[in-house]
Amino acid sequence: MSVNLTAPAPESLLPVAGVKLGIAEANIRKAGRKDLLVITLASGAAVAGVFTQNRFCAAPVVVTREHLAALDPAKSIRALVVNTGNANAGTGEEGLAHARRTCADLAGLLGCTSAEILPFSTGVIMEPLPIERIAAGLPKCLADVREANWFNAAHAIMTTDTLPKAVSHKTRVGKAEVTFTGIAKGAGMIHPNMATMLGFVATDARVSLPLVKAAVAYAAERTFNCITVDGDTSTNDSFMLIASGAAKMDEITDAKSAEFEAFRNAVTDVAARLAQSIVRDGEGATKFITIRIEGGNTEEECRKIGFAIAHSPLVKTAFFASDPNLGRILAAIGYAGIADLDVETLDLYLDDVLVARKGGRNPAYQEADGQRVMKQSEIMVRVVLNRGAATATLWTCDLSHDYVSINADYRS
Repeated sequence: MSVNLTAPAPESLLPVAGVKLGIAEANIRKAGRKDLLVITLASGAAVAGVFTQNRFCAAPVVVTREHLAALDPAKSIRALVVNTGNANAGTGEEGLAHARRTCADLAGLLGCTSAEILPFSTGVIMEPLPIERIAAGLPKCLADVREANWFNAAHAIMTTDTLPKAVSHKTRVGKAEVTFTGIAKGAGMIHPNMATMLGFVATDARVSLPLVKAAVAYAAERTFNCITVDGDTSTNDSFMLIASGAAKMDEITDAKSAEFEAFRNAVTDVAARLAQSIVRDGEGATKFITIRIEGGNTEEECRKIGFAIAHSPLVKTAFFASDPNLGRILAAIGYAGIADLDVETLDLYLDDVLVARKGGRNPAYQEADGQRVMKQSEIMVRVVLNRGAATATLWTCDLSHDYVSINADYRS
């Protein structure tokens, strides 16, 4: 079940010049499903990413970081390879060897070096990667590569997702019309401390590598780093931005230019839509909840308070039950770790309903008004701290019986 989320129409996903995608059924975990994706890039593409901060990060994350850091400046990333069904995490030296072999196999087929390939995996942790199945699937992916293949690519990276997640956007950057298309996967183990489970955004814009790095970090901090389903940070989180450079435009090299601002904002817009789709497809989710903290001293303290609310099992189950037991929200604000927080100055709203005023129940508040809002599938929680000008907006979902069932049955 997804909260007001629908699958994208295949024709709505715009091809990005210089980026081709091919998929295969490699039988990595289950037969008869798309589970292997190769994204090939034209020479000269600029690629950057942000990754999980989980110290138990997966082998493909380690290898991708290594390849990006060691890439010869005269060369560029030529392909990304993504498998689902197996995370290749908690697999030790064997896992690293498998990730490196995947790169070597694909590099051999493309006629480039292993360092020009980036690997990604998602799925079950602590199981050996079925490397021979992946090796056999790579030629099938390459036989399928084409620019208009984003819809199938979105399917090929799904695990417990109920729907594929993909968006496209066209905008003017300087004098050129530029295309942005992105895909993502994720529904559980979602509390990124960088980005999301897996996300890939491509554009035909011509942008220098330092500014691609700046844009992906900026977008992640304002989108994927503002979502949570269950408070668990994955071992495999990766969010990649690809600028193929195929658009007819001058290269963007000035971080202070209007062109870079337009580019960065477009990336952030696509990333926000993908990030919110992950929350809407949260495992067992029935409610999509926006948490906005206003009037803080710093954005950091606003985020701490927002995540305390978003992570609370008691708050999340109250939303699932449509129960306006809103003292749970006040409790979460109180234990968020803001030592000098004066609770007697804050106000709490559910949508337009003022629930608490100056730290106590609003005398005019009626529980029927709170229940009316709690029954909605989309809810805004707004906390006004009245201690500064900083704000933060986060997105989360409720916690239902189905979340437990999905995760109890995940490996069966």
